[in-house]
Amino acid sequence: MRDFLLSIHYDYWILPTLLAIPLVGALLVLFTGRREPEGTDEVASGAARGPRVLATAVFAVEFVLSLGLWWAFDPVYDGWQQVFDRRWIPSWGIRFTLGLDGIALMMVLLTTFIMLLASYGSFTSIRRKARSYYALLLVLTTGMLGVFMSLDLFLFYVMWEAMLIPMYFIVGIWGGERRIYASLKFFIYTMVGSLLMLVGIVYLGTHQPVTSVNGVMTALPNFSYDAALNTAQFTQRGALWLFGAFFLAFAVKVPMFPLHTWLPDAHVEAPTAGSVVLASIMLKLGTFGFLRLAVPLFPTAAMQPAVRTTVLVLAVIGIVYGALVSLVQPDFKKLVAYSSVSHLGFVMLGIFALTVQSVQGALMVMINHGLSTGALFFLIGMIYERRHTRLIDSYGGIARVVPMFAAMLTLVSLSSIGVPGTNGFVGEFLVLLGSFRTTPVLSLIATTSVIIAAAYLLWAIQRILFNALDKPENEHVPDLNRRELILMAPLVAGIIWLGVYPAPVLRRMEVASEKFVRQVESKSAVRTATGGR
Repeated sequence: MRDFLLSIHYDYWILPTLLAIPLVGALLVLFTGRREPEGTDEVASGAARGPRVLATAVFAVEFVLSLGLWWAFDPVYDGWQQVFDRRWIPSWGIRFTLGLDGIALMMVLLTTFIMLLASYGSFTSIRRKARSYYALLLVLTTGMLGVFMSLDLFLFYVMWEAMLIPMYFIVGIWGGERRIYASLKFFIYTMVGSLLMLVGIVYLGTHQPVTSVNGVMTALPNFSYDAALNTAQFTQRGALWLFGAFFLAFAVKVPMFPLHTWLPDAHVEAPTAGSVVLASIMLKLGTFGFLRLAVPLFPTAAMQPAVRTTVLVLAVIGIVYGALVSLVQPDFKKLVAYSSVSHLGFVMLGIFALTVQSVQGALMVMINHGLSTGALFFLIGMIYERRHTRLIDSYGGIARVVPMFAAMLTLVSLSSIGVPGTNGFVGEFLVLLGSFRTTPVLSLIATTSVIIAAAYLLWAIQRILFNALDKPENEHVPDLNRRELILMAPLVAGIIWLGVYPAPVLRRMEVASEKFVRQVESKSAVRTATGGR
């Protein structure tokens, strides 16, 4: 398969094509299907059929094309692969440079996979303005993929901002009763952090050594990620300020405690697919930013004992706090939202513990959280469409009525807890195993969240599925239909596959994880040895 892909130059055109297809699809979707008067139920009238089918077909093409990267990628090569490099704004020293390592590869595949399911899962929940909704989903896809692929700092920032706008509208238009408040809060939190990152990027780009163009020395800015990685040398104080700018931008997106307060509102008010995309992909953009930019560019600042300890403590507080707050939530969707704060805390713990095991564990948690939490939000959306409530106490004993839903919810909840044999166990085990070598006390504290996670999720599914069926309105709830079973099948398959045999995924991320740890350790050690000059 790899020889065939190389024979058609798959490594040359595939990345820009993956960025272009959703944009072309968005334009096509906007002009598909008949228009209905404002306020019309487009699902009932059939007006949404054209846009939703076309958008899902575009997402399917996108996923199939991206799947070829699994075979085209060389897991033992430690450089950038599938590189595409073109001039973009020459007068500003900005290039359109794309590329992948093992980390970005898995994030790209997760994105194309989840977006296909998000589109398919919206068929019955989006009942108005379907054209605009699906077009925004497609534009959002280009923005998220661009962040994972970018090797130019300015391009990274453009894609980072580009994904913010579609999600703002998705939450603000198709969300719940407090959608305006939630979307504004999401926008303001993210924008403030992004502006600080922009300042850091401009400073980096304009403080590179002069370059030669046709033999003539020029002082053009250089926004190349590799150039910044190899030549960014600052005083200890300067590095701390720059790291702080990037840290705030990415910590808000993760979100880390105490910058997490936008997340529960955005999750609860977003439509089902919006919650899925937020949890499965957009939160990973923050942790990816730490892996790609914040830590490798400023290793001395990031690994300074006071800074590193602060980040690790905040990560563990987030792990335990998110789990404890989940334990007392009456709203099932908000429970899952707060659990994301806990899960992403494990990712930050793994990154800043800085061992190969902990970093690989952090990457596995990113992937596994995308599958398990995405599946939970889909299931919550399915039962909400039937009962129009997310309150746990509104249910009780419905396993007798909806056995397929009960089976799916139980399995996905077990994977979110991290039961051995499911995907959730692999990532958290590697994080705790790797971080115990460098931060044993914090690792032991983080371990307690596994017990709390079992408490809040098992207690929730007991009250929803297995208590007495004592509410008449629950006695005739329809079980999952064929479309919903088709939607859940690949997520369940991923949960089982990564729980039983994660080796192929770990193998593709191993070299990038080792390179990340090696670069940060060596550069922080060199700078410390020279006194931070």
